[in-house]
Amino acid sequence: MGVNIDHVATVRNARESGYPDPVRAALLAAEAGADGITAHLREDRRHITDDDIARLCAELTIPLNFEMAATAEMLAIALRHRPHAACIVPEKREERTTEGGLDAAGHYDQLAPLVSELRAANIRVSLFIEPDARQIDAAIRLGAPVIELHTGRYADLASDAQVTEVRRLADAAALAVKNGIEVHAGHGLTLTNVAPIAAIPQIRELNIGHSLIADAIFMGLGDAVRAMRAAMDAAR
Repeated sequence: MGVNIDHVATVRNARESGYPDPVRAALLAAEAGADGITAHLREDRRHITDDDIARLCAELTIPLNFEMAATAEMLAIALRHRPHAACIVPEKREERTTEGGLDAAGHYDQLAPLVSELRAANIRVSLFIEPDARQIDAAIRLGAPVIELHTGRYADLASDAQVTEVRRLADAAALAVKNGIEVHAGHGLTLTNVAPIAAIPQIRELNIGHSLIADAIFMGLGDAVRAMRAAMDAAR
């Protein structure tokens, strides 16, 4: 279970203050049973900042998953800090949050040297992609050891329409594992919809952020993390 702390930083930045501290949230999530922490350093620095990344790398005792756009600036930051993992995601200035998966097939030539440099630095590379065979084939050719399947479409569907999307995610996960790729998933997952995704046996990790931070308002971050972990474990 990876806990995304981006929206702790969103709340902090709304008042341009130092509170709440996303690094403190990361440490609390670790105490509550998170296996890793995810943080997305966007090009516009709308939530997580460069200082947050430096502090996370210095203070965390569990792995940091550094979400990044496929740019020279973000590559340089990743190589400087050497996080456990770097997940390459699509990024647009006008979006509220990441919209859809990375087009790894369409941007193969741009991604190939970046993936190579990250892997040479012993940073585990992940590609945030749609559950699509073409994108998985691109991940295989790029030599990415991990993919993270975008579950946003699943989360946005009405419950009676989710069955087909769960099957699509399961088929994509099975194809990736068959080709030696570790499979993660995330985006839009909540306590009420996480079970069918957690039940897919080939998925090794779920990265969850917004719903955990929202639930933390009512139950506290530690209890929110523990409740999500319990829901995931029950589904397995």
